[in-house]
This record gives sequence, structure tokens and C-alpha cells, in this order.
Amino acid sequence: MNKIAKIALGLVIFGFSAFIITGFINLNMKRNILPVVNNSSQFSQVSFILQNKCVDCHSPNMTDYPFYFKLPIASSIIAHDIHNAQSHFFVTKNELIGKEKFSALQLNKLQRVVLADAMPPNRYKLLHWNSFLTDNDRKVILTWIDSQKNTTQLISSIPNVNPFNPNKDKVKLGKALFFDTRLSGNNTISCASCHSLAKGGTDNLKYSKGINGKLGGINAPTVFNSAFNFAQFWDGRARDLNEQANGPINNPIEMGSNWKQVLSKLIKDQNYLVQFGKLYKTGMNPESITDAIATYEKSLLTPDSRFDRYLNGDTNALDKDEVAGYKLFINEGCVSCHNGVNLGSNSYQKMGVVENYFEFRGSITKADYGRYNVTKQESDKYFFKVPTLRNIALTYPYFHDGSVNDLNQAVKYMSRFQLGKTMSDKDSRLIVKFLDTLTGNYDNKALTTR
Repeated sequence: MNKIAKIALGLVIFGFSAFIITGFINLNMKRNILPVVNNSSQFSQVSFILQNKCVDCHSPNMTDYPFYFKLPIASSIIAHDIHNAQSHFFVTKNELIGKEKFSALQLNKLQRVVLADAMPPNRYKLLHWNSFLTDNDRKVILTWIDSQKNTTQLISSIPNVNPFNPNKDKVKLGKALFFDTRLSGNNTISCASCHSLAKGGTDNLKYSKGINGKLGGINAPTVFNSAFNFAQFWDGRARDLNEQANGPINNPIEMGSNWKQVLSKLIKDQNYLVQFGKLYKTGMNPESITDAIATYEKSLLTPDSRFDRYLNGDTNALDKDEVAGYKLFINEGCVSCHNGVNLGSNSYQKMGVVENYFEFRGSITKADYGRYNVTKQESDKYFFKVPTLRNIALTYPYFHDGSVNDLNQAVKYMSRFQLGKTMSDKDSRLIVKFLDTLTGNYDNKALTTR
């Protein structure tokens, strides 16, 4: 046997030995199982399974990792696996012990993973021989999830009475400002330029055109129902509508202005001065301007869609294909991210949970980093606020990059990259039929679909 063959054989023996040793280390790794704080034997079983087989990757700061975690190659692989795992779902310590309830979002993500046998990945199973879920484990978890869903509403209708109860006079003032081009540096761009109420609250462009025709780097989300969003912008950099309204004015690509310039123009408008004087003790200033715009935006709700009527008990509001599409939407796992009153906009999710979307699409832009641009945390790369599906038939093109114009194609992409499934033409068409029922009414008039 020559020298090269001996070296190769030695490497093979070393690798196999390392594999066996690591497997035994992981097999015999002891975990401190936390006791649950309630008396449910069913949940105790679920917690025991999750703590034994899932917490290593799916629960932040719950595991003391073995020594090899810090080795150069191993550490990067493990960090990648943990990041990928938490893109699928994560559970906290308080949830594991029953101190806090699992949200509807968490329940659906966990259910999707268990049904699809998506976790753990095969590479992880090779080194963690007892990590896979048995048939009985899956049955215990899924039975418990079904029992919890009976008391957890996944999707709710938009109330016909505005729950934010915006001040009518502030709404009127905010509307005037929303359409006022003087908020921009050269008096050509208003909020409505990118968020047209005639186009589903968007501009139907891949990237919006700002001051002097400059193009932004991300698709403009709809302004309709934005008051229900848990954060604003795709990357969640604004916590509410007031903060959001401040952003475009000072953005050199969008409105290209600043508050000193804006105030110098608006202060000459006597009507504005009178209105701000009546409605705000501090008069006209950046805070009162953004508050008025935000108050107007809180009035931009679109209730009474056919789907809302269906949720509220009108079983004839949807036809059989639309109902079938709704059931597919739930059963395929779409509802695990698109839930709540806005069917989205209440969580962050990675773009490309199962398959790398950006490798498929091509080069990466700064906007593609998503939430990472705000937090600078590696674990937040490619995470975005889940968009609302309300009025989705009107708000093309789709995704943060505006890369898809056709809703049917968007559904197929989501199935592929987020769920790891190849959806048939029949199923995607049925889901689109359901999505078309999400178009609501504004100002007592139906929004127009294309």
C-alpha cells in the first residue's frame, strides 16, 4: 500500500471513528428536563418530547452544547442548523414548562414541521441517533395541537366598526397631508405616490419611484390595514405608523426632504395652521404632522370582504372552489405564517425556509438582508415581516423584491421555498380563488380587482 493510500485509509478510519464517538456522546448526553407547571398529563408528554428531541436547535439558550460545538468547522455547521431550525419554529422556556401558552402561530408552525417530517434534517439525525420523532411522538404532539386549536382562533375578520376609533378631524387633516406633495423636497412626491388608494394601497411597481425619478430598492407594501401590523416596513424598523411616516420624508431616495424644509413650506398654509392649532396643543411640528398622517392611515381599513362575511357566519359568501382553496390554504401550511386579522404582518419569517430563494433568484442586494439591516444579528438575515394577504389580488407585484407579478406563481413559489412542496396547478388555482375573496371595501365601496 502506497503512502497516499495509507493517508486516505487513515482519514476514513478517523472520520468513521469521529462519527461513532460523536454519535455515542450525543446519545448519552443528559438533559435536565424541566417540570411543567400545570397538571395536564397530555402537555407533560409533549413537553418531555420537545425537551428531549427539539430544544437543542429550536429553543434559544436552553442547551449546554458539547465541546465540539466550538471547533471551527463544526461550529459553523451547527450554527447554520440552529438558524435553519428556528426559521421553522422555536419554543421558549416558559412555553415548554406551560407557564405561557403556545400562540396560534407557534402551534401551526409546529404542526407543519411534524406533519412534513421537516425537522430534524438528515445530517443532524446521522449524529443524533435518538433525535427523530417516532410515530407515537408525532401522534402525541398532533393530538395536543388539535386540542389547543379548539380554543385558539387563527384568522379573524376585520371589524366593521374601526377598533382604532381615529379622531375624525385628525383623519381629515392627515388625509390632506397624505396627498400633499410639499412633504417632498421638490414638491412632486406625496405619500399617495407610492401608496395609491386606487391601486390597493400600493403603486403596482417593482420598486417605487421617488424624488427625481430615483428608484427604491424594495417593493412598497400596502397602506390599507397597516394599522394592524405589529411593525412597519419589511424589516420592521418602525414600531408604529407614527415612526413610519417619519421615514420617507427624510429618505433621500423617496421624498428627499427634511423637517426644516417641510415646516418652512407648510407653515405658510393658513388652513394647516388653524387645524393644527385646534387639534394639537403643540401646534404644527414633526410629531403632530406624523401623528395626523398615522391617524388617517388608521382609517384605511377594508372590512366586509367576502371572506370576512364567511368568517362571520355567511356560509354562502364563498363558493365551493373558494372554500376548497381556503381548506388547502390551511392544510398546506400557509396559515402558519399568514394568520390573524391581517393574514400576516404579525411575525417575521425567513424568505426561503426550506430552499434558498436567493440562490434561485440570483445576486443579493442590501434590501435582501431584511431584518438584519436593523438588528445586525446574523440570525436575522433574510427575515422579513410576513406581508398581509388582505387585498392581495390588487397589490402585485409580490414579495419584498417585487419579482413576481402573477399571484398563481407567487403561491407556487411560497409552497416551494417556504413549505418545500411542489404545488399542482389545480391546487394553486384553488388557493388563488380563495385569496381573491380577501378583497374588501373601503369607504363603503368595493375595492376594484384587476
